[in-house]
Amino acid sequence: MFKELEQDNLAESVNSNETVVVQYSATWCGNCRLMKPKFKKLASENEDIPFIMVDAEKFPESRKLANVDNLPTFATFVNGEFKNQVQTNKFDSLKELVNEVTNN
Repeated sequence: MFKELEQDNLAESVNSNETVVVQYSATWCGNCRLMKPKFKKLASENEDIPFIMVDAEKFPESRKLANVDNLPTFATFVNGEFKNQVQTNKFDSLKELVNEVTNN
């Protein structure tokens, strides 16, 4: 399930779902735009897990949950806790991160 965050409330999703995968991005970030369709593809392959797109500039509280300092950053949360992150523009690295928290 793919969704784009519309308020600075990522913590709500993290706390109400067993597993959450997040892409932190910004409108000016070219690599973020390149990775978005790949992120959506993984979301479509894992319909039972929320894949959430977060604008890191608009939503600072959501950004703090994974200590984001570079874009694009992909982060995973399990049982309400930050699990891992990767800063990448490579699909294989993103897929590895997702595989850590899914059964794929």
